[in-house]
Amino acid sequence: MRRSLVPLAATALLTGGLLALPSTASAADGDEGFTIEDPRITESSGLAASRQHPGIYWTHNDSDDGAFLYAVDSATGETVATLTLTGVGTPRDVEAISIGPGNQIYVGDIGDNLGGTWDHVWIYQLPEPAELTDRTVRATQYVVQYEDGARDAESLVVHPETGRVYVVDKNAEGGHLYEGPAELSPSGTNVFKPIAAVPDLEATDATLSPDARYLVVRSYFGAVAYTWNGGQLKRLERLSVPTGFVQGESVTYTADGNRLMYGAEGEGSKVLPEDPPGDGGGGSADSAAGAEDSGSGAGDGRDLSVGAGALGAAVVALLVLGARRRRRRG
Repeated sequence: MRRSLVPLAATALLTGGLLALPSTASAADGDEGFTIEDPRITESSGLAASRQHPGIYWTHNDSDDGAFLYAVDSATGETVATLTLTGVGTPRDVEAISIGPGNQIYVGDIGDNLGGTWDHVWIYQLPEPAELTDRTVRATQYVVQYEDGARDAESLVVHPETGRVYVVDKNAEGGHLYEGPAELSPSGTNVFKPIAAVPDLEATDATLSPDARYLVVRSYFGAVAYTWNGGQLKRLERLSVPTGFVQGESVTYTADGNRLMYGAEGEGSKVLPEDPPGDGGGGSADSAAGAEDSGSGAGDGRDLSVGAGALGAAVVALLVLGARRRRRRG
């Protein structure tokens, strides 16, 4: 993945996420936050809460790791199972993970280190094991193209009822929500079509609430919630994102939908909780939407009131991030 310092700084300013304070809501079912202890996981780029195994979160590395998934116990931060995927070839840039109906895991090999030039990307599907042990699992590989041409993406969600797959592309100018076919075909090319705009956000991950009412899209320094509305998104509110992440990459709802869990890249990276939008966030969807659309400026995604301390932290994070990416490209 290539990162531009200017878009990153713009994202930090636009979302205002750097000023977020830690949530004080009560925690349950593995949502108190944890540190990923496995030294193999140095670029945790996607996160998905297991419904079958309470307190377990699935993650994966970004690039250059292989076809592996890791089940992390949020009570200890330790990896309790490693899945080795077969039937998928060599992954290129694995960026996202989501769990759909029937405890099916979907993995998005949808990033593009060449800036949106690959003519196709891949999605892998596999059953979540009923027992958490190290094992080899055969996955189904789907070829994906976008109706309006190649692009970079790091966000994949699966509808919890229909199983339909969606992707949000990554663009410093803002992207779009892409809808896949009603059923993915393992034998042909699956064309994803843009159905809604996701403006003012360079999306690094997304998550659908378990009741499919809300979509949350995050960037490096902030997040925005939308009402799902059958994929015809309506902006709801900006969300608090934990501070201190050098490279904020992932987000998932907890299995019960009561919390959002935010993750980041880096060895020994933390996964931290925040309140979700709507009823779970302390207000109704209607009242939150009304506040966002009230004309006060809160809903335009361009709040520039970032304090000097937060801005300084952003600059440090951007310098570290730029140095890391230059090393990777070299």
